[in-house]
Amino acid sequence: MAGSFRAGRRRAGAVSGWRTMETADSVRESFALTDRVAIVTGAGSGIGRTTAEVLAGAGAVVVCADVNEAAAEETSWGITTGGGRSLARSLDVAEAEEVHVLVDDVVRLHGRLDVMCNIAGTMHDADLLELEEDAFDRLFAVNLKGVLFGCQAAGHQMVGQGSGSIVNMASAAVLTPAPGIGAYAISKAAVVQLTRTLAVEIGRYNVRVNAVAPGFVPTGMTSRYYRRPDGTVDEELRDAVFKPMAKGAPLRRLGETKDIAYCILYLASDASTFLTGQLLSPNGGVAMH
Repeated sequence: MAGSFRAGRRRAGAVSGWRTMETADSVRESFALTDRVAIVTGAGSGIGRTTAEVLAGAGAVVVCADVNEAAAEETSWGITTGGGRSLARSLDVAEAEEVHVLVDDVVRLHGRLDVMCNIAGTMHDADLLELEEDAFDRLFAVNLKGVLFGCQAAGHQMVGQGSGSIVNMASAAVLTPAPGIGAYAISKAAVVQLTRTLAVEIGRYNVRVNAVAPGFVPTGMTSRYYRRPDGTVDEELRDAVFKPMAKGAPLRRLGETKDIAYCILYLASDASTFLTGQLLSPNGGVAMH
């Protein structure tokens, strides 16, 4: 009986045009990026590297861009030796011309650009009352202007082709103020507003723009909290930093780079075609909004 009922529902749906039934194949296809072209900035390490790996694993041709060219090449090499398709490019996101040249070159080589992940970023620790102008300018040059340049270069191409997904990197620091990282949080809050405004401006061209605000994830950037002056890791200090952070999170753990990368995959894929102008925050429940 139950089997006949399910079959009847499927037939009724097909006749009335309610919807197409989702299947294992359709679910896989919704998350697949087969033959799509993606650029990931900051791909040399941390969240950027894992994002490049995940997008390539989903089938995309991934351009790994980083100010550290050797690191970008290492990421790209890992992808290609693992069976994916990738190439590396040196890129300073704070230089508008470099960003536009990169996008133009990618389009010239592949004919399109489907995904732009603006992940490259920098950090500076200082209380706002002590913040120096040069440090503030550098934060905004990379964290905000770098994202803007990526959005502009990719956006023009995507508007012209009538499709695309832009994913910008924000931070959970925009949700929960913390001392010492105010300038960083301000630059990331600006990224959130940039994301929302651009989503409104180009949504009618079938181009989506979203942002991700990760919680604490152990990376090269966050290792400044437990790294010695010579660059080595202080294991005791690392435990002293990690344990209370994990204990204070509802999920009782810190994030991993793959937690953020799979969130980006969702935003890059057809699984999120009705999502734009949004801020997703994988943070273990530390900040809720």
